[in-house]
Amino acid sequence: MDTEAAYNQALDYLYSYVDYSLKKSSELAKARFELGRMRALMDLLGNPQEAYPIIHVAGTKGKGSTSAMMAAVLTKAGYRTGLYTSPHLQDYTERIQIDGQPIAHSGLVELVEEIKPAVAKIPALTTFEITTALGLLHFARQNVNAAVIEVGLGGRLDATNVVLPRVAVITALSYDHMAVLGNTLTLIAGEKAGIIKPGIPVISSPQPEEALAVLEKVSAERNAPLTLVGRDVTFRPLEHSLDGQDFVIGGPKSVILRIPLLGAHQVANAATAYAALQAGGLNLTEQSIQKGFTNVRWPCRFDVVRREPPVVLDSAHNIDSARRLREALDDYFPGRPVVWVFSILEDKDAQGMLVELKPRIAQVIATQTYHPRVLEAQKIIDLVQPTGIPVEVVRPASAALERAIELAGARGVVLVAGSVAFAGEMKTAWEKRNTNNGQ
Repeated sequence: MDTEAAYNQALDYLYSYVDYSLKKSSELAKARFELGRMRALMDLLGNPQEAYPIIHVAGTKGKGSTSAMMAAVLTKAGYRTGLYTSPHLQDYTERIQIDGQPIAHSGLVELVEEIKPAVAKIPALTTFEITTALGLLHFARQNVNAAVIEVGLGGRLDATNVVLPRVAVITALSYDHMAVLGNTLTLIAGEKAGIIKPGIPVISSPQPEEALAVLEKVSAERNAPLTLVGRDVTFRPLEHSLDGQDFVIGGPKSVILRIPLLGAHQVANAATAYAALQAGGLNLTEQSIQKGFTNVRWPCRFDVVRREPPVVLDSAHNIDSARRLREALDDYFPGRPVVWVFSILEDKDAQGMLVELKPRIAQVIATQTYHPRVLEAQKIIDLVQPTGIPVEVVRPASAALERAIELAGARGVVLVAGSVAFAGEMKTAWEKRNTNNGQ
């Protein structure tokens, strides 16, 4: 069997288990999340997560970007660095990376075959639990000497919460996955705060007061020193352009840093990453931090894949991220009409995203990704029509992109946003388009 056939069989095996990321919210609400299965699996695999220092990252928004920044710094500092994130954009192996390189298809196949006997001994494991085990095992096998592990959902009962990190990071908290985490910021913050371990430092991004109160309470109960970015570690934006943004981190000795990621919210993420790296006890120089930040790559986060006329790919999928997206559009493309190619999952707040982005939207192209939880394009039409914004359905998504480019013309901005899965699908469509056009 060739490698790609074996890889597809390995994916079939992983997806043969329950994958809650593909389930509708009604099914997700009935899910039985607990850590016993994951702990049992890690015991059978020899607890590979204990072989290297870990930074553990939870949050509603910004946790992927913050994780990517920290991993980039650690790699530039000479650490062999694991990065575990979810979901993926284009290829499942993106979830498990070392020094920016996803695990090879052949490597994933070998690991899947190896862990099958252990998985068979534990009933009711999920796709995410098995994938998390694969990532933690891969990092140990490849002798990483640092790893950044991003939480999948929540924190307290997430499969990644079997790790004992050097530092726990909680990025910006807002409303998402309410069917599982609760419908108040107090409940959501309580789930995210589940990654806080006794005596382990906690770094938090700026938070709404309601969420911060929970983080402060849990940190105090667990004797875990809490550093709040924006209060204990200050930051201030400097210059910014489509090439990136400069900012200054305050404290006893201020430092000027630069990131290629766009949007004011990414400066807060970078300040969070900086504070976490300082708290992790990993002996990093200022030079390695500067180099890592400058070289970070995290696609489909206000990703300007063409500057003129602009095409922007983004992964926004809730109200808070839509607000940040609108602010970035105002910042980088003020006054230019935006044609929004929109597909979203059925459990997300499409109406809320529409309200946030409405002031900048000249036209909506409703379409559908291939995700099983996708909201029907006609339902997007029904949401948009009362606003008076022109809207039409175009399928498939690749055709919707072409229609948006046509409507935007020379002056408009094409915006793709609605979900991570949609952004990944459209990234593939954009790359294929450029290849076909010989670019």
